[in-house]
Parts: sequence; C-alpha cells; structure tokens
Amino acid sequence: MAGSGLAADMPTAAAPSPVGTDGWTYTIAPYFWAAGLSGDVGQFGLPAVHVDADFGDIFKNLDFAAMATGEARNGRFSVFGDVLYTKLSSDVTTPRHVLADEVAISSETFAGLAAVGYAIWDGPQGHLDVVGGARVWYVGTDISFRGQALDGRSASDNASWVDGIAGLRGRYSLTDKVYLTGWGLVGAGGADIDWDVGAGVGYAFNQRLSFVLGYRALGVDYEKDGFLFDVVEQGPILGTVIKF
Repeated sequence: MAGSGLAADMPTAAAPSPVGTDGWTYTIAPYFWAAGLSGDVGQFGLPAVHVDADFGDIFKNLDFAAMATGEARNGRFSVFGDVLYTKLSSDVTTPRHVLADEVAISSETFAGLAAVGYAIWDGPQGHLDVVGGARVWYVGTDISFRGQALDGRSASDNASWVDGIAGLRGRYSLTDKVYLTGWGLVGAGGADIDWDVGAGVGYAFNQRLSFVLGYRALGVDYEKDGFLFDVVEQGPILGTVIKF
C-alpha cells in the first residue's frame, strides 16, 4: 500500500462550495487504500525477487497504516500534500532449521508529497490545476534470526530519495451533490520514474463533509547500490473529505 490521496482533489479530493471567509479554504482527508503490490524488490545485495501480492495478502501482515491528504486553496492557487505510511511484518519458519528456526521480517514504506498548483481552468462547476512539487520516499527492511547458528543475528537495509513531480488534477461537479475528481502525476529524480494516477466520484452531504470512492495506481522504479524497489501499487480508495 502506498501516496497523492484525496483532499480537495485526488490527490486532495474535491469538496463542495467554499466555506472559508478570508479567501482561503482548507481541506483534510484521511483515506483507506486497499492496494495490492506487484513488481521487483531487491535488498541486502541479494538477487531481485518478484512480488505479486493482492490486498488480502498484505492485510494479513499489516501492523500499521496511515494515509491522509490536505490542501489550502485561495482562488486559482493551491498548496497540498499527501502522506502514506505502512508497516508490515511476518515470521517465516525455515524448512530445514539449519542456520535458523525462524526469520522475522519487518518492512516500512513512507511516501510524502508536497506540491503547489495553479488552476488553468476555474469555473462554477470545478477546476483543472497544473501542479508541481516533490515526493520523499523511504523504504526499509529489518531481518532477524531465531534459533540455531544465526540466533540473535539481525540486519537492516534501507533507502531514501526525493523525486520531482508534475502533472494535472481536477474536479468537475455533475450536480450540487455529485462530482468527479482525478489526477495524473509523473516525475523522476532519485528514482528513474515516479508516477501516480487515479479517478473517483464524490458525494457531498453538505458544505463541509463529503465521501469519495475511486481507484488509484502508484508506481516507482528506484535502484541504487544493490537496493531495488520497482513496484506498482493499485486498488480501490475510499476517503472522507472535511472542509473548513
């Protein structure tokens, strides 16, 4: 599971009409992303391993997850961010118990996006923004052995990097209650490529509260010094949008 999410548009999903009085409106949107993961992962200098796990596989090993977006908007200008953090752990029993009886694996992934936007189209039914910013990544794995010759031994491998990101995001109201929202972002930097696309439909209960249901796909291809993280995360997304 993993990054730009839902606040005034996805990322930062659109909410209904402005409620602020000083020109600025503020939106926060915690969300749930039932994402599966596929791709190639290589750490500790070992050969790359192909991963193909659906959300059910990931959820069984999920220790903690936090996902939220936020936006401040004034007219055509916006500042927004998206944070995604997951921690997974699993205990594996070795088949022959030669060097160890069990191997405990813990993995953390963090992706944080900060960006600014300008509406190239801004009308009564919505807006279309061109956006630019940066996404910070951290991926780390801890492994420890229990029993036999390697009992008590442990190792860690991690990588962090920053990618520049640019693209479009927008919202379009179909009625005073129902709206469409979507985004497409792409960039690079520490990674060879970093991309994020998605779309959703929202329902506004009032000026302050709405829900969004959609689909998101996030991909990144990073490789350096034997550390490989070339994955795509995708799945349905559900968010609660609060505007003030």
